Amino acid sequence: MTTKAQAVIDWVDERFPLTSSIKGHLTEYYAPKNFNFWYFFGSLALLVLVIQIVTGIFLVMHYKPDASLNAAGVPVAFASVEYIMRDVPGGWLIRYMHSTGASAFFIVVYLHMFRGLLYGSYRKPRELIWIFGTLIFLALMAEAFMGYLLPWGQMSFWGAQVIVNLFSAIPVIGPDLSVVIRGDFVVSDATLNRFFSFHVIAVPLILIGLVAAHIVALHEVGSNNPDGVEIKKKKGADGHPLDGIPFHPYYTVKDIVGVVGFLIVFSFIVFFAPEGGGYFLEFNNFIPADPLKTPPHIAPVWYFTPFYSILRAVTYPLFGIDAKFWGVVAMGAAVVIIAFLPWLDRSPVKSIRYKGGLFKAILAVFIVAFFILGYLGVLPPTPGRTLVSQICSVIYFGFFLLMPWYSKMDKCKPEPDRVTG
Repeated sequence: MTTKAQAVIDWVDERFPLTSSIKGHLTEYYAPKNFNFWYFFGSLALLVLVIQIVTGIFLVMHYKPDASLNAAGVPVAFASVEYIMRDVPGGWLIRYMHSTGASAFFIVVYLHMFRGLLYGSYRKPRELIWIFGTLIFLALMAEAFMGYLLPWGQMSFWGAQVIVNLFSAIPVIGPDLSVVIRGDFVVSDATLNRFFSFHVIAVPLILIGLVAAHIVALHEVGSNNPDGVEIKKKKGADGHPLDGIPFHPYYTVKDIVGVVGFLIVFSFIVFFAPEGGGYFLEFNNFIPADPLKTPPHIAPVWYFTPFYSILRAVTYPLFGIDAKFWGVVAMGAAVVIIAFLPWLDRSPVKSIRYKGGLFKAILAVFIVAFFILGYLGVLPPTPGRTLVSQICSVIYFGFFLLMPWYSKMDKCKPEPDRVTG
């Protein structure tokens, strides 16, 4: 580095912790040397967040959150999306990147959460990291739900109508709360503007803040690894972990492999299958919203369907309160309970590598039940499907609520002192 460049950096360092931040979070942040491909998904989630913000900025330049009809009798919001798709140079690409990015975000986040479940990344001393992660998931769900209304298509409109109406089932405050959320007595222009402002400004700010807190907390206590061994306990004479390597350049270069693989798949979907077979962009959403015509079947986007199935699985009133309210409670509890994993898991080891067959079998049943719930959520309800969703909902909650017992009963292998590679 030249003397002049070093002088500039020194000048910046006197006023801003540039060099210390680079050292603390990259070049001198020691990560376990046995990371595998499951550790790609945290970086990929950050990449997709950047894609969503950048494409969102360009979409906002041309989108109009207006539910009134234009001269052709089409809602202005829907027409503005069509304008982006047809007349804005590269607009179709930006829109498809954004819509595909929404599904990609949930895919990588679900896989990132699953990795944490596999290797016990929620265990001490990473409880706060896990809580921040759960809050990120909640914020992401809110962001996706509010953004889903903006194209003002049939499924957007009626999906918002159904979900917001669920809040009216809450005793005493429910009806007024629904009006506050909608900004009107029905889903209307006020709702569209309200959701637009939250989707573009409020929730992204919360999301970025939570992501920053998540990363800072992670770098404070250090990353977990497939063995679940705390590398900070074994340090060399230089004070660095014996089983650790600097995050940069080793993992920044390794993450490029994951990024390239992800972008290949992402690009294929954007250019050849942006609707994702009707799962990423529903066919009904290419029809302008019509408050007088209800679609034959209303279902949320695929990444909400497991929790929607849990909501629909509750069909009996309790304590004189309507079943719809308990369905909303069950749906909310299904997400919130994830945050309590650090205190539910009583296993003597963190990683699934050293857990016994009992935990592995229960985890496998839980994953199958989760996929079944997701599949049933896109289908119209029938008595048989409702029964299956009720069974899978019991399995879902049983996985968490019974964990303090079966995690202690499980026959585990001894955890190694050092990472095994």
